[in-house]
Amino acid sequence: MKLDLSIAWQTILLDEIEKPYFKYLTEQVEQEYNSNICYPPKELIFVALNTCSFDDIKVVIIGQDPYHGAGEANGLCFSVNDGIKIPPSLRNIYRELNNDLGTVFMPISGNLDSWAKQGVLLLNATLTVRKDSANSHKNLKWNVFTDAVIEKISDKKEHVVFLLWGNFAQKKGIKINRNKNLVLECGHPSPLSANQGKWFGNKHFTKTNEYLQQNAIEIINWETVK
Repeated sequence: MKLDLSIAWQTILLDEIEKPYFKYLTEQVEQEYNSNICYPPKELIFVALNTCSFDDIKVVIIGQDPYHGAGEANGLCFSVNDGIKIPPSLRNIYRELNNDLGTVFMPISGNLDSWAKQGVLLLNATLTVRKDSANSHKNLKWNVFTDAVIEKISDKKEHVVFLLWGNFAQKKGIKINRNKNLVLECGHPSPLSANQGKWFGNKHFTKTNEYLQQNAIEIINWETVK
């Protein structure tokens, strides 16, 4: 598989992408895409990293794996392509954003690329999935690679806000250096978790911007989604 990862990220992750597991991972992904319908499109597998450079990262949101329905996944966690019905979890994210900011904000699009362009790394733990089969690539060792991405950010940067929504994200972020970064945790925005009172009212969006502002970092305009 052609490694469609920016040169800057390849430099940062050089020690990781030279490991034997990563070569095997890319070969397995190539086989999967040749044998099955997989998402996101191959050229968008690394789009979360390519859209948000290492130097520009202000916020990291961790998801599990891409949406597995036709035309949904665009390589950014919780995000879908324009024209796709907004998934329930993302709808709850928008609802909490409204509650938090005290606004009336309900975009018609679920495409979060405007967040990514502001320095929000929307990183899935597993970067690919087989059509109509959730978590089908969880054994491809993508998690080893994305753990390394998180570790690099945690170790090499400071004043980054990590938003860990749900048990999965919280376990994945357990090694984040909390002495020089902010970690905010709550339940997952999925309807099951949100309806049990574990999501709404977390105020993570204003808390994020308050922390960035305190550290002289430009805040995120969360209302840039169309």
